[in-house]
Amino acid sequence: MKLYQDKYIVVTGGAGFIGSNVVRALNKRGMRNVIIVDNLGTSEKWKNLVGKQFVDVIHKDNFFKWLEGRGDEIEAFIHLGACSSTVETDANYLLENNYRYTVRLAEYALSYNCRFLYASSASTYGDGSLGFVDNHDKIETLSPLNMYGYSKQLFDLWVKQEGVLNQVVGLKYFNVYGPNEYHKGRMCSAIVKWVPDVLNKGSIQLFKSDTTEFGDGEQKRDFIYVEDCAKMTLAFLENNATGIYNIGTGRAATWNDLANATFKALGKKPNIIYIDMPADLKGKYQNFTQADMTKTAKVLGKQADTMPLDDAVADYINNYLTKDARA
Repeated sequence: MKLYQDKYIVVTGGAGFIGSNVVRALNKRGMRNVIIVDNLGTSEKWKNLVGKQFVDVIHKDNFFKWLEGRGDEIEAFIHLGACSSTVETDANYLLENNYRYTVRLAEYALSYNCRFLYASSASTYGDGSLGFVDNHDKIETLSPLNMYGYSKQLFDLWVKQEGVLNQVVGLKYFNVYGPNEYHKGRMCSAIVKWVPDVLNKGSIQLFKSDTTEFGDGEQKRDFIYVEDCAKMTLAFLENNATGIYNIGTGRAATWNDLANATFKALGKKPNIIYIDMPADLKGKYQNFTQADMTKTAKVLGKQADTMPLDDAVADYINNYLTKDARA
């Protein structure tokens, strides 16, 4: 039984990090006709849903059965559900969970002319030697460094090969940080681990560089606050743009910059200790990422503006991490 006059907006991975922030942003826009698809399991991911307004939470394994006969009730899919671990080594699992599941969902959405947004990843760009431009002509040339990135690359390729780039929206999220990532464990942003280190030990550990190109802590990433990610994601929900777009700030910051912003937010004197990079990351580590935001900014205008690094880090630490709060 439908609870709302409006059609449903389905958010897969809706209890996850980016997903729960997208649901929050939908609620702020007065949208409550939300179906969340996720696997809550025994983790505390459910806490990301507290205070959110939605119609139901469907287990991802039961979702396609739930979809039967509902195509005309759905306005859009925001497909964020995936295994997001960059160190996951089970290729079969990643193919099934990240690639085939997405193909099946896209085919359903396209058959009913539903708006379909999906999460790609900056990890598809690999070592960045080919740049970070969201150019459809270059998709085949990209070489991800890990199986997670390849699982995302495979779906980008599927979209292009099936000729549906003009019917869907792929969002290449860069290095996202912010509230509601507690459940991600090792895949949390570094700030989550750093705050207790600064408060209890007075120091932050950074990986030594594994290349002569960058000094220790001078590896650069395009760090983007999850609030800005959610804002841009909904901008694409509300417009008619299609294709694949970068979601980043367009500004690369060093790990030292991020660490210093953390010390600043906590009012502590910087004290950085450099440690060896774990063996499973060597050769698979992106030393530099920086989104080319030209195409995204052309479509979104002011909606592509992002918070400065120091301001975003301070907001995250002072309003969420030090209060053990969720957005």
